[in-house]
Amino acid sequence: MKCPFCGNSNTQVKDSRDTIDENAIRRRRECPDCGGRFTTYERIELQELIVIKKNGERVPFDREKLLRSISLAVSKCGISGFEIDKLVDSIRRELENSGVIEITSKAIGEKVMDKLIGINKVAYIRFASVYKDFKEVKDFEEFVSKIKS
Repeated sequence: MKCPFCGNSNTQVKDSRDTIDENAIRRRRECPDCGGRFTTYERIELQELIVIKKNGERVPFDREKLLRSISLAVSKCGISGFEIDKLVDSIRRELENSGVIEITSKAIGEKVMDKLIGINKVAYIRFASVYKDFKEVKDFEEFVSKIKS
């Protein structure tokens, strides 16, 4: 593993342990050259997922991108980093277990929305506003009125 501080490719593992949900291994590493310490996570990947974007482009599934988009939606909603990680892992597992290797970005967005509505409605609306590309206030109003009914 390459040191993020000095680029040395010979870092040492100082500590390894399972994460709380036991879906990853957390490793504390140290660089012998610069003394920098950092954490890495090792996760199980059942199959390589390909995301088909709206423009038809095919790209590898990026867990970190999904994590960032959900984190933005749930910010200031009182949802812990652990819960966000668990949500992202849950979505990824569902995608991997579906048996489908190529999945549309729309299907991923729908999965996220299905999960968020049960966790926090404000986060659900925030995610939907970006995912559904709301342009005007009336778009929000219509969407919120659908949730209420």
